[in-house]
Amino acid sequence: QVQLVESGGGLVQAGGSLRLSCVGSGSTFSSKAIGWYRQAPEKQRDLVATINSDGRANYGDSVKGRFTISRDNAKNTVYLLMNSLKPQDTAVYYCNAPLQDNLVLWSWGQGTQVTVSS
Repeated sequence: QVQLVESGGGLVQAGGSLRLSCVGSGSTFSSKAIGWYRQAPEKQRDLVATINSDGRANYGDSVKGRFTISRDNAKNTVYLLMNSLKPQDTAVYYCNAPLQDNLVLWSWGQGTQVTVSS
């Protein structure tokens, strides 16, 4: 079982930037596709970006052009660089390995809170 630790969140003004980090324990982390998810209050958790083990990335429409996902397999770390932040990006951000049918491979970490003020 891989354990996930997210960090890098905080309070930022609209238009600002943050970089989130997701560190996974264990040797299987670097071989898996990893996704960044977010959950706003009273809303479902949504997948916003994914990166394959070879570095190919995909983005949800709401973040395309503003967020960049990357990974450093030597450090077992996946990053999410968030630019041009909007108040609607406010959420707790999590990482995990996505499976079919909206399932994930591992237990969720504690997440990291991102708050964007207007």
